[in-house]
Amino acid sequence: MYFLLPHQFRWIWLLGASVYFYSYFIPYYLFILILAIVIDYGAGILIENSNNKKHKKYYLIASILSTILLLFIFKYYNFAVANINHLTGYVQNGWKIDLLALALPVGLSFHTFQSLSYVIEVYRGKQKAERHFGIYSLYVMFYPQLVAGPIERPQNMLHQFYEKHNFDPKQFTMGLRLIVWGLFKKVVIADNINVITNSIFDNYGQLNSLYLYFGALLFSIQIYCDFSGYSDMALGSAKCMGFKLMENFNLPYISQSIKEFWSRWHISLSTWFKDYVYLPLGGNRDGKKKMVLNQVYVFLISGIWHGANWTFLIWGALHALYNTVGNLLPKRILNFEFIKNDFLRKKLNQFIVFNLVLFAWIFFRAATVTGAFDYISNMFVRYNFVIDPSDSGIRKISFYALIGLAIFFLMFDRNVHQFIRKENNLFQLKSVALFSVLVALVITIGFWGKVQFIYFQF
Repeated sequence: MYFLLPHQFRWIWLLGASVYFYSYFIPYYLFILILAIVIDYGAGILIENSNNKKHKKYYLIASILSTILLLFIFKYYNFAVANINHLTGYVQNGWKIDLLALALPVGLSFHTFQSLSYVIEVYRGKQKAERHFGIYSLYVMFYPQLVAGPIERPQNMLHQFYEKHNFDPKQFTMGLRLIVWGLFKKVVIADNINVITNSIFDNYGQLNSLYLYFGALLFSIQIYCDFSGYSDMALGSAKCMGFKLMENFNLPYISQSIKEFWSRWHISLSTWFKDYVYLPLGGNRDGKKKMVLNQVYVFLISGIWHGANWTFLIWGALHALYNTVGNLLPKRILNFEFIKNDFLRKKLNQFIVFNLVLFAWIFFRAATVTGAFDYISNMFVRYNFVIDPSDSGIRKISFYALIGLAIFFLMFDRNVHQFIRKENNLFQLKSVALFSVLVALVITIGFWGKVQFIYFQF
């Protein structure tokens, strides 16, 4: 339909599709999104029209506070109130603030951050204020990346809605391949692993160290396949219509440092924090001590961005700790320069970084802080590194099948992405064979129960 419509009407079709897509979840939450759009659309014009620097700053601050207020009410209000009630309960029993019966709108953190980036870029003079309300609404609501990113910048997206995209078989082919590969990662790998990780995390008190370690390992694979699978489908569906979204993942689990990991994992969010939090705080301009402190702030904010729970804050704090140690340790020690074999040194670094990330994922996955610490405690207390011969069912399957699948995936994810971008002819034999197999696997062993994308909750 997009390519059949005249160019001047295509934005209407895309906006209508985006409204329908978002309304599918909780229809009346569309009004919250519209409110955020109106606020930042108006703020952008006011900022650009004003010749007074002080007024520009007031408009910017008002826009930021209004958008963050929406985010706070729906995402953080009950978390803040619950903690206040807990603290004051020891002082004045019987007094408490009531919680709000609100569900979190899907992808609220994503589209509020995308909207904020627009206002900030207009204030900085790097982006002209968008006068077309429909196009600006489409920038915030573009359905492929509306609910789980990537979080785009206005400089990358707004001009694309004005450009005429002609049907390109090569781009369309590449887009279809990304969709299939993303779908494979989601329903074949992530959703099948989800059954196992749920079993292990729900029963960690009865399992030995081997099960608990592989439970954390499987969740590391699950969250990567779940989130990067969504990103592949988002990039692919946009590419089919000629739009280019930014890459959100670049094989993060081969990283040799935590800094490198965050340059490869959820790239659109990490660069957002760099541009709009880290650099405004001073970045590395005021010495190493201030640089490390600024990075700690970013990691803590990133942690709480992911969810209104102390588990996410601890997850962010762990990455802050890892990064701080990485900044303070001498490079010769951090990079194992005393090991002369380059390949061995590289693999050792990758192994350590991956396991540090895996350890932090336990807090990300656990429902409570107590549950996370109990899980970790059992990992180091229940020294039994064998699979119980009498064990049957889904846990045994996890070790003999899903771990093999996960390892296979990690080995070939890069190769498939390179293939997707190199091979342009949909009907070449290798392409037909590979994607026929992927589609067959999606249909036959894909998990088709109701498993939401993990990052929809953010």
